[in-house]
Amino acid sequence: MARSVFRITHPAAAALIAAAGAALAGAPQAAHADDQATSAAAPAAPAAPVIPATPVLLPALTGPLTANSKPLFYDAGPLGKIYVTGVVSGLSQWQNNVAPGDRAHQADVSNAQVFLNKTDGVVQFFIQAGTYSLPDLGSPYIRSGSATNAFYEPLSQAFIRIVPSDSVSILAGKLPTLIGAEYTFSFENMNIGRGLLWNQENAVNRGVQVNYTLGPVALSASWNDGMYSNQFSWAWLSAGWTIDKTNSLSVIAGGNTRHTSTSSLATPLYQNNEQIYNVIYTHTSGAWTVEPYFQYTHVPRVAAIGALHEAATYGAALFVSYNFDASAVARIAGFSLPVRVEYIGSTGSVADGAPNLMYGPGSKAWSFTITPTWQRGGFFARAEFSYVGARDIIPGLAFGPGGNDSNQSRVLLETGVMF
Repeated sequence: MARSVFRITHPAAAALIAAAGAALAGAPQAAHADDQATSAAAPAAPAAPVIPATPVLLPALTGPLTANSKPLFYDAGPLGKIYVTGVVSGLSQWQNNVAPGDRAHQADVSNAQVFLNKTDGVVQFFIQAGTYSLPDLGSPYIRSGSATNAFYEPLSQAFIRIVPSDSVSILAGKLPTLIGAEYTFSFENMNIGRGLLWNQENAVNRGVQVNYTLGPVALSASWNDGMYSNQFSWAWLSAGWTIDKTNSLSVIAGGNTRHTSTSSLATPLYQNNEQIYNVIYTHTSGAWTVEPYFQYTHVPRVAAIGALHEAATYGAALFVSYNFDASAVARIAGFSLPVRVEYIGSTGSVADGAPNLMYGPGSKAWSFTITPTWQRGGFFARAEFSYVGARDIIPGLAFGPGGNDSNQSRVLLETGVMF
């Protein structure tokens, strides 16, 4: 198969990255005139104690898992406060219709990572280091010992952030992608395994990114190496609009500005030459989070890389999560129920020489995933059932020992600690 067998991707939404950059700048609050007025007939009330706000730390989380609310930090002298957080987790997986080289049953370390954040001053930084696996629907599982080096190395993300003002930030280094509704690592997302749409996207790239916020609007632009190709030819634009306190909308577009033949496990040949577009809407209200997500990709005809005809994918996903903390039922506090449903189709055929972007040119697939989750403090445990059904497959490019099966079911258990 092409990338969708081995694809690992994210992604960071522009609105979150830009908003986090502004928040990390530490904008002072203006004093209200009303607060300055005092009565001559009454003594001034004692000042309320100032409680420092918890800094906005990376990596970002979509929930339902939450980061440590009291992160450990060290005073590094002239560098200021350095926050140290991390995650250690393991998983077990059972699946049918196993591809050659994969296993029906296995256990592995899914994350053993440490994060360093400097969140104040003009010069800030983020470092993420450790080992990880990247479970992904419809693709063989790659164990952490191999995945870490094959994809983004132990230093998976690391960048400097320059914050010249409250509304502007500039990032340079190994960056999380702007595209997609799912991030790269399992603990960051509603579900343990990333979905089918994620298979068409990049996850980590090397490059520079500029963020600008103006009221409810967050804009980002990036120039980078796209699918981790080390060829700096990808351009990205993102616009996020916080409509109100419960609704937001993001539109993201990216593409390779030239044709490249770089190919590796982290850099799928055809997807590395694509254009990709996302529209993501998020609604949060009480216990509910609802997020519909639309994706379109296009790979042009590039005879030099074997794409003798253009091809495209078109897909949609719906993420829904219910957090029982908001239901005031004490016996199930800390319990959440995320669900994901997806559909994705591809164009082209073997006859016209179109590239394989899924389970053969012209193939289609859908998925259902449910991930009951429980978290108490830093400890979390979650189970997951997923099903992928494909049709119009090309024999040899789908599931099972011979690549001829059209479906796959999985059960995952993941538990760990976020510190």
